[in-house]
Amino acid sequence: MSKIDPSKYALDTLAVRAGQSRTNEAENSEPIFLTSSFVYQNAAEAAARFAGDVPGNIYSRFTNPTVHTFEERLAAMEGGERCIATSSGMSAILTTCMALLRGGDHIVSSLNVFGTTVGLFNNVLAKFNLNTTFVSLTDYAAWANAITPATKLLFLETPSNPLTEVADIQRLADLAHQHGCLLVVDNCFCTPALQLPFKFGADIVIHSATKYLDGQGRCVGGAVIGSEALLGEEVFGFLRTAGPSMSPFNAWVFLKGLETLKIRMQAHCDNAMKMAEWLQSQDKIARVYYPGLKNHPQYELARKQQSGAGGIVSFEVQGGREAAWKVIDATRIYSITANLGDTKSTLTHPATTTHHKLTAEERLQTGISDGLIRISVGLEDINDLIEDMDQALASV
Repeated sequence: MSKIDPSKYALDTLAVRAGQSRTNEAENSEPIFLTSSFVYQNAAEAAARFAGDVPGNIYSRFTNPTVHTFEERLAAMEGGERCIATSSGMSAILTTCMALLRGGDHIVSSLNVFGTTVGLFNNVLAKFNLNTTFVSLTDYAAWANAITPATKLLFLETPSNPLTEVADIQRLADLAHQHGCLLVVDNCFCTPALQLPFKFGADIVIHSATKYLDGQGRCVGGAVIGSEALLGEEVFGFLRTAGPSMSPFNAWVFLKGLETLKIRMQAHCDNAMKMAEWLQSQDKIARVYYPGLKNHPQYELARKQQSGAGGIVSFEVQGGREAAWKVIDATRIYSITANLGDTKSTLTHPATTTHHKLTAEERLQTGISDGLIRISVGLEDINDLIEDMDQALASV
C-alpha cells in the first residue's frame, strides 16, 4: 500500500493510516522491525546508501522502518514536514538545541517549564556556552526585553507545567521572527489532537511521546517536528552521530497510541473539566488552575488556540506542604507518580518532585507553592475520582 497524502485527510484518519507502507507480507497492523542492521544486495548498493546517493535503511540508530512510520504519522498529524524521533522528551529538547545552536548563542525560555528542562538549560547547555534567560510565559514585554543579538531560540510550553498558563503562540512567533529567532513549542500537554502550533507560526514542535502520545505509561520517547530545511541536515545529523534514538518497539507502541489519541484527549478533557469545577467549590482549596475554567487568566486565549483545555488540573491546598502531602497520601485510586498523560489518574507534589531542583526563590517566581498538587486526570469514572479526592481532602 502506498502512503497516503496527509493534506487530503483529517487528523482522525491520519492517526490511523499516515506513514504506513505495507511489506510483501500484506500485514494490516504495522510490523516491528527489531533489527540493528540491514542487508544490501551487493557492495555497490551498500556504498550508495552510506553515501546518501540512494534512499534506504542503513542502521537502526538512525534508519528503522517502524520508527520512520511513527515519524511520518506524527509529522502528518502536527502539520509539519518532518519528524525526528528520539529516546525521550528531554533528548528531543537536547537534540534540538545541540543541533541548531552554537557556542555563544542565547536562549529565551519561559519560567514555567518542566523542572528538568530548567536543569538542562542551566546545568548542561551552559557548559557549552549556551546561555538561557527565563521570563514569565505571559509577560510579552519581558520576552522582548530578554532578546539580544545572540538570541537564536525562544522556548516555551503551553499550557505550562504545572500551572497550565497559556501563551499566545502567534504573538511569540511574530516576536521571534522579527529578531531572526526560532520559536520552539513543547506541545506535550495538548498534543495535535487539541493544538497545532505550526498554524500559529511555531518553527519547531517538541513532544515527550512518553505522555499522551502513548497514553498508557508504557514507554519513554520523544520527537522533534519541523520543516525539512530545519530538521533534515542538522537535527537528523545530530541524531545519526550522537544516537539519542527511539527504539523500534517503543515506536510501535506509540503508533498504537496515536490511533486512539483524539478520543482519549476528548475524554481526558471532559473528566478534567468536571474535576476542576468540583475542586473550585471546595473550601479547603485556595485556587484551581485549569484553562477550561472561566476565571483562568488565559481562558479566552485557550478557547481560540486549543480545541480542548487538556487533562491537567493543578490546585493549591490550604495548609502548605503538610496538608498537600496528607491529601496525596489519603487517596485510594490515584497513582502517586510524576508521570502524566496516562489512562490512570496520577497526582504529584511538584515542589518536591518535578521541580524539586529549583531553589525556593525559583519556585516562588514560577508560582509553585508548597501546597500545590498536580493531577493528570485519567479515564476512570469521574464520580469515583471525585469521591476519592473528597475523602482525601477530609484528612486535612
